[in-house]
Amino acid sequence: MAEVRWWRLLSLVVVAVMWWGCSPAEARQVTGDFCRTDQLDSSIVDAEIRFDQHHKNYIKVSSRMTVKVPSQWRHARHLTFNERTSQYREAMRCLLRGRDNARRNDELRPHEPRGTAQDNWVTVQYDAFTWIESYKPVRVGPWELVAAGGKTWNVLLRPPTLQKASWERVRAQLDDLHFSDRSELASSANKSTLVWNHQRPERIRIEVDLPWERSLSLSEDRSFVGKASIASWWVSASIVIALAALRVQRLEPSSAPGPAKGAGASVAPGAAKGTGTRGESPAQAVLQWALLSAAVALMLFLLIWKQPHPTWWSTLICIAAGWALVLVARPWCRGVSPAAPDVGTDDSGDSVSTDDSVSADGSRRRQARAVIATASTVGGVGMLMVLALELFSLPAGLKPKGEPTVARGAGLVLMGLATLWLWLAAMVAWAWRFAQEGGLVRASWTAKWDRAPLRWIAAVGALLGAFTVALLACGWWVNDRQWKRVTWLTDRREDVGKFLANFSFTYISWIFAYSWIVTGVALLALLHFRAQAQPPRTGSKEERMALGPERTDLLLIAAVFALFVGLRGFRLSDIHGQSVWLLLSICSLYVVLAVGRRWSVLGQMGEHFYEQRMSTGRQRHELMKRAHQYRNLNHQLHLLDQGRAGGVTCEQLEDQMHGLRRWLVAGCGRENPPEQISVLDVALAWGPEGHWWSNALHAARLAFCFGFPASGALVFLNVRRSWSRYQILYTPTGIPDAVASFLLYQAAWAVAGFVLGALWRLLPGHRGPVRAGSLSIAYVIPTGLIAWEIHVTDADYGYLFVYVLLMLATLTLTGIWMDTATFREERQFWPSRFALLLSIYQLQGLSGQIAWLLTQLGLAATISYNLAHL
Repeated sequence: MAEVRWWRLLSLVVVAVMWWGCSPAEARQVTGDFCRTDQLDSSIVDAEIRFDQHHKNYIKVSSRMTVKVPSQWRHARHLTFNERTSQYREAMRCLLRGRDNARRNDELRPHEPRGTAQDNWVTVQYDAFTWIESYKPVRVGPWELVAAGGKTWNVLLRPPTLQKASWERVRAQLDDLHFSDRSELASSANKSTLVWNHQRPERIRIEVDLPWERSLSLSEDRSFVGKASIASWWVSASIVIALAALRVQRLEPSSAPGPAKGAGASVAPGAAKGTGTRGESPAQAVLQWALLSAAVALMLFLLIWKQPHPTWWSTLICIAAGWALVLVARPWCRGVSPAAPDVGTDDSGDSVSTDDSVSADGSRRRQARAVIATASTVGGVGMLMVLALELFSLPAGLKPKGEPTVARGAGLVLMGLATLWLWLAAMVAWAWRFAQEGGLVRASWTAKWDRAPLRWIAAVGALLGAFTVALLACGWWVNDRQWKRVTWLTDRREDVGKFLANFSFTYISWIFAYSWIVTGVALLALLHFRAQAQPPRTGSKEERMALGPERTDLLLIAAVFALFVGLRGFRLSDIHGQSVWLLLSICSLYVVLAVGRRWSVLGQMGEHFYEQRMSTGRQRHELMKRAHQYRNLNHQLHLLDQGRAGGVTCEQLEDQMHGLRRWLVAGCGRENPPEQISVLDVALAWGPEGHWWSNALHAARLAFCFGFPASGALVFLNVRRSWSRYQILYTPTGIPDAVASFLLYQAAWAVAGFVLGALWRLLPGHRGPVRAGSLSIAYVIPTGLIAWEIHVTDADYGYLFVYVLLMLATLTLTGIWMDTATFREERQFWPSRFALLLSIYQLQGLSGQIAWLLTQLGLAATISYNLAHL
C-alpha cells in the first residue's frame, strides 16, 4: 500500500537524521586550572538590575553587567572573537560561569556578551532578562531572586565568578516596588533606586514585595485551579456545544422536508449532496464530539500536564487514544441526508436506485477498510517502539540516560511521529465527517473520495506525515537554540535524548489545543444542515424564517462567533478565565440581537409588509425596481438643485417620491412605517442573496479578503513584543503558533463576516457600515469587561484595542461591499463599483462612511505605534 511504502521511506530519513543528530558533540570540562580565575581578581565590575512591573502580566527583570578584564588573563583575547568560535565560548564560560554547570532555562539574552579591547583592558557587556512567572528561584546575570514567602522576594547578588573582583558600582532600579535594603550598605537610595559603591557582592541583599496583582498571577499559575484552567475551558466549551446539539436534536423532525428549490437551492452552491439514506444525524455526531473532547482534555491533563516526563504506559495510552479517535470519527460515515431519511432520494426528489445504494455501501466499506488499516499500521509502529524496548535499545520508562545511540534516537523519533500522525489524522477525520454531513464539501470531492479512497488516504497521510516532520524540525531547531542559550560548553547528547522523548507529548497538547477549530467546523456543518433541511416555502409560515436564523440557529451562530472571534482577542490580552469570556461573548451577541432586532429596518416594517411586499421572488424583484427608481429620483433632485433639471420640475419628482412612499405604507397595513425608512433602505436590509445562509457566505468571503492586511499587521505587531519573540524563538510550538495565528485571524474575520451576513436582516441600521457597527458591539461588551480587569490588575493590554478597531474596519468594508452587491445587477450600467456605491449612498453619505473608516484605521495605527514604543 502507498501509505506503508511512505512510512518505510520516512524510517530511512529518520535514521539518517538521527545518525547526524546523535553524533558526539564538542564539549570540554571547564576547570579552574584551565580558566585561571586567579588572574581575574584585578577585574573591575559594574552591575545593574532593573524591574519593570507596570502594564505587564509578569514582572520583567533585566540585568546588565560590565566587566573590565585585564589583558594579561590567558583568555582575554578570546573574548573579542566571533561568538561562534569555541575559543569565545570557552573564554565567556570561564569569565561568567566558571564551574557552575546549572541550566538557566529562564534567562534570555538580547545578544551574546560582547568584548572590546582597549589599552590594557578587555571590556565585556553581559545583558540578560527574564520574567518572574512562578515561585521558583530565578537566575538572571549575576543576580538570584528567591521567594521568601507570601509576596516577599529576596534579591541577592551571587555571581558564579569574580567574587574577588572590584565591584565598583551596583545599582537596583525597582520601579515603584516596595523594597528594603537588608544589607544597610547602600551609598544612595530613593523611592525606586538603590546604589552600592565598592561593596562585596555577597553583602548585597534586597527584600522586595511584589504587588498583589503580580502575586495573584503567580498564585493562579501555581494552583491546581490555574493548571486545570485549560481542561476546564474544554469542559465548559463542550457543555455549550452539547446543549446546542441536544436542542437541535430535539427539534429534528422524524421526516425532514425535501431539499430547497428556491432560495434553499442557492444556499450552498457546490455543496455535497447527501447520498446516505440512513445513519446518524449531524447533531448526534456533534454531541459525540463534545463528550469526547471533554474526556480527552481531562485525559491529557492527567497524563501530560501533570507528568514531567513521559512513561511507557502514558505513551501507550496516547497512541491508543489517537487510534481510537480516528476510528470513532468514522470519516466514511455520511449520516442523514437533508432529504427524507426513510426513503432514498436524489436532488430532484426521485428515488435512488438499489444499484446506487449498493454501490454507495461498497464505497463506504472500502473507505472504512482503508482508514482502519492505515490507522492500525501507524499505531502498530508506535506501539512497537514502546513495547520492544530491548530491540530498539530504548531507555526503560522512556527516561533518557546517557548518550543516545542511533537506534535509540530512531526509535524515539518513529514513536513520536506515529503518535503525532494519529492525533492529526483524528482531527482531520472528525472535520471531514462534519463537513460531509453538513454539506460543506464539494460534490466532486466526495465523488473522488468514493471512487478512490486509497489514493485520498495516501495523499492526506503524506501531507500529515510532512506536517509531523515539520513539527519535529521546528522542535529540533528550537532545542538547538535553547541549548545555546541555556548552557555553554556542556554536553548536548543527553539534552537530545530528553527532547526526542518529550517532543510528541509537547505537540499532542499543542494539536489538541487547536482542536476547537474542529468544533467550529462541526457547528457550521450543523448550521448548514439545518439551513438545507428547513428551506423556505412560498406562501407558508416557514418562508418567514428566511428573514433570519431560527432561535436554535442563533445559538449555533453565537457559539461560532465566540469561538473564532471572541477568543482571538482574549488571546491577545493574555488573560485568564477563557470559559467566562466564552459565555460572555455568547450572551453579548444575544443582548445586541435582542435590543437591535426591534430597531432593524425589516423589524420596524412588520410581518404584514413582508407578506405583502417580499414573500415571493416576484415581489422582491418589484422592490428592487422601486429602489432603483428611488435612487434615480434622488439623483434628479440633486441635478435640479444644481440647475440641471432637464425639463423635469420639482413637483413631478416629489409626486413620484410620494408614490413610492404610498407603496411602502400600503404594504404595512394599518401601521405606518417610520418616516425615515425608504424603499432603498428596505432593499438594502434584505441583502444581496435570497437566503440568510447565502448572505452569510457572501459576507464571509468579503471579510476574509479584506482581513489579509489586518492579519499581517497583528502578527507583525505581536512579534515585536519581547515576550512573543521569546515564545517564537525558544519554545517548541512558537513557530507553529505564529503561523496558526495568521490563519486564525483570517478565520476570525471570515466568521465575523459570516455572522454579519447571517444576521444582516436582524441588525439595526439603514446601511451596511451601521450594521457592522451594531455587530461589533457584541464584541465590545466583553472587551470592555476585559479592559476593566486589565486596568484593575495593571496588566498588559497587548493589542486588544487594535484588534477591536481592525475588526470594526474589516466589517465596515464588508458592509459597504454587501450594499453594492445588493444592486450588482446594475453594475453594467455604471463605469465602476465606486460609481455604483456613490449612487447608493449619495455623496454626503459616502463621504461620511469613508471618514468613519479612515478614523478607525487611524486609531488602530496610533495605538499600534504607541504600544510599539512603550
